[in-house]
Amino acid sequence: MTTLRKVMLVDDEEDIRAIGKLSLSRVGGWNTVLAASGTEALSKAAEELPDLILLDVMMPGMDGPTTFGELRKQVATSSTPIIFMTAKVQKQEVERYLGLGAVGVISKPFDPMTLPKEIRKLVPG
Repeated sequence: MTTLRKVMLVDDEEDIRAIGKLSLSRVGGWNTVLAASGTEALSKAAEELPDLILLDVMMPGMDGPTTFGELRKQVATSSTPIIFMTAKVQKQEVERYLGLGAVGVISKPFDPMTLPKEIRKLVPG
């Protein structure tokens, strides 16, 4: 059982990071860390040690699945629960992300009022 205190949101879109932070901190009550790219996520996650990482799939440079793989190689984030966030939620896409080891997939655009509830369904705590 993971106790969620700190959640990291990785997304290249500034408006998604802003809405996500409001949702996660105000509605979810979590300390929220933001990263704008896969590269930034790797360094920030090792530093901040979030209890959960929300990871955008489509990002320029290092995409979500690549970032996921790199996070798994870092000792600090090797077992951190990761949820992918994507607009592409076809069954085979979702299965691919779960196959990588993600705890779940949340569709974008998400509802800021229900995002924390969706997260708690995937990661109780």
